[in-house]
Parts: sequence; structure tokens; C-alpha cells
Amino acid sequence: MNELLGRVVSFGKTVFHGQHALYSTLAQGQSPKALMISCADSRIVPEHIMQAQPGDLFVCRNAGNIVPPFALQTGGVSATVEYAVAVLGVHDIIVCGHSDCGAMKGLAGDPAALAAIPTVANWLKHGAAARQIVDQTYPDLTDAERIRALSLENVVAQLAHLRTHPSVAAGIAQGKIALHGWFIDIHDGTVLALDGITGRFRPLDEGGDFPVAQPAAPRQASDVEFLAAAE
Repeated sequence: MNELLGRVVSFGKTVFHGQHALYSTLAQGQSPKALMISCADSRIVPEHIMQAQPGDLFVCRNAGNIVPPFALQTGGVSATVEYAVAVLGVHDIIVCGHSDCGAMKGLAGDPAALAAIPTVANWLKHGAAARQIVDQTYPDLTDAERIRALSLENVVAQLAHLRTHPSVAAGIAQGKIALHGWFIDIHDGTVLALDGITGRFRPLDEGGDFPVAQPAAPRQASDVEFLAAAE
């Protein structure tokens, strides 16, 4: 802890001083480029991975990069999503999972093993769809393969939950919001992104196209507008 406190002192003397102009601008307000919902795992630092500057990202971290489906109950993740979209006007939302995730190991294991941490056990129920998909559609996996499959399917499941939030749903319909699903492999630094067309994750390649789970494009399910125009 003393080492960390020393870095805090160093921040004021060196980092802040060297970026005084940036912080002076940020003191007037924020306009982040994206909302990133990532795991609370200490090895995953969104700003570090994206090489972001202060003010670039609006970050929400929790065990298992979970996004509970929208409900009329107050929740920190839901409030963060709503604020990012409705107030800050964020146009890109990233749900980011990772390898060797403790939350996914807990979700994959025997529920009785979580008896001592009931709050965590209850939280991980938001990943139930991902677990059932893996249990019923991924045969003959090793333990390591099962955790990886579960981690990837969990990102897909949380993106589905994200679409249930009214602010996000409206932004998607208006073509103002794009959704991204990412997976970070801690072992080799690879970042995989969900391709919404194929439904598969593939590496981010600087020389190739950029996989997007759901591109920003307006859509309307109703034909009311067209019927009115025809009358």
C-alpha cells in the first residue's frame, strides 16, 4: 500500500503537471468517446489496454462484465449505462470479457461452492444464459476450453441484456449507438472482437476491417410511417 500511496504523490508532482493543459480542459466537463463495461479483475485495465487518455472512456467495472437486464430496480450498472447514453451522448458501448476470469470460473462450477459468497452467486445468475448455451451446445470440452467458451458466450449474453435498456434500445433504433463485444487474452495480449455478421469472435487486425457486434444504423420495425405516406 505504501508503494501505491507513493504513486499518488508522484501523480500530483509529475503526471498532472505534465498534462496540465489536458486536465484544465477536462475540468470544464467530460465528453467520453465510449462506454466500456469490463470485468473488475485487477489485471484488466481498460484505459491501459486502449491506451486511452483521461476523458476518453466512461468505464463501468464489475465481476464478470455483467449487464443486468433492464428493470425498475436501482442498479449501478443500469444507472451508468443510462447516464452514459442519455446525458453524455456516448455512441459506442463495449462489453469486454477476458481469459482466466474468476467470475466465469464461479459461474461454470458447482453453485454450492459459492455458498460463502451469496451476493456474488446471485450476481452471476445474470450469466445463466451463457452457461446454458455452453452446457447444451459445446460438447466434449476440457475445463479450460469450457471457461473460455463461457467467457465468450457471456459477452454475447450481456450485449443482449444491454439491448433491453430503453436508452440503448432507442439509440440503436435511431442509428446513434454501436455495440461492441471484446475478449482480451491475458496470456498473449490478443484482443478478439465479436463480428455481428458471422456471430464469431476474431482478432482485431490493424490491416483489416474492424469487427462490430452491432453497427450504428437506424432501423424501424413498424410500417406506420410508410402507410401514412401512402394515404
